[in-house]
Amino acid sequence: MTTESLRETYMKRCLDLALLGLGDTAPNPMVGAVIVHNDTIIGEGYHEKFGGPHAEINALNSVNNRNLLKDSILYVNLEPCSHTGKTPPCADTIIESGIPEVVAGITDPNPLVAGKGLRKLIDAGIKVTTGLLGEECMDLNRRFVTFHVRKRPYIILKWAQTSDNFIDVLRDRTDIQQPTWISNDISRMVVHKWRSEEQAILVGTRTAQLDNPRLNVREWTGKSPLRLVIDRNLKLPKSLNLFDNQSPTFVFNSITDKQEDQTRYVCMNFDGDFLQSMLGYLYDAGIQSVLVEGGRMLLESFISSNLWDEARVFKGAKQFGAGVTAPAMPAIQPEEYVIQEDVLMVYHNTSLTTN
Repeated sequence: MTTESLRETYMKRCLDLALLGLGDTAPNPMVGAVIVHNDTIIGEGYHEKFGGPHAEINALNSVNNRNLLKDSILYVNLEPCSHTGKTPPCADTIIESGIPEVVAGITDPNPLVAGKGLRKLIDAGIKVTTGLLGEECMDLNRRFVTFHVRKRPYIILKWAQTSDNFIDVLRDRTDIQQPTWISNDISRMVVHKWRSEEQAILVGTRTAQLDNPRLNVREWTGKSPLRLVIDRNLKLPKSLNLFDNQSPTFVFNSITDKQEDQTRYVCMNFDGDFLQSMLGYLYDAGIQSVLVEGGRMLLESFISSNLWDEARVFKGAKQFGAGVTAPAMPAIQPEEYVIQEDVLMVYHNTSLTTN
């Protein structure tokens, strides 16, 4: 195996480790670190949860013979931090360890870091290399990167549609409050896994009224996301599951701004660019990702405004014959995955860049 192939293998290990923190590190990024001595991994670690030690510290603490550090290389998928937050600066600890070389996948887009960590290492005489598997490192932390570069949360649209392209039957507010199921049980379990990975989940007024969703994690392990609902004129009854006080809920409306138990009413101007304003509010609140599970109107508003990053669409075997048509996607070739009789189509917004 060539030297470059070995280096890529170590960085891929960093990425595998980092992914273990998905859903637990936000608003921090997912980071993995590997320490290599004479082409042998002697230490590794990852950022396990927000507020806990960073990946580099966990990797250093895992090394049994610290005398080997002076002849080792630290691989990490993201630039080591240089500021004091919940924990001390990782760059300082790396310098103190005596490690002579650091290979970082990408520079940290957070303005608090943004090259300062690498500069601190270089000034201390440490050899620094960046860019190894840069695209893969960027993709892993696409939520974190989008948040800091585009100044908004990473937006994931999600819906299920029938084989004849309907997302719902025709219903009104007097109909029974439950979803019209299209996807299979395994696909619904996957959705609960997704919920555990994102910081917030959003629906519109109609979906909240007709489906009465709980928007929590039940068929997977992990914490439930912050629940968001758009209810411009506050028409939703307090009997809905969204107001059960089991977890926090933000209600974006045009009437009041107040806190009631775990429900936060956020008064906003609906006459301007509401979506931009709402995403700006969520950015200020530190929310890095939002899973949008709304109806056609809400989904299409994100699509038409080009305010989306991924779309995850289940196509089930059912046919409705008539009903609410599925949102129209841009001409983008999706990735496709078969889940029993369902097909999951994943679209990436190729019109956006993060640099």
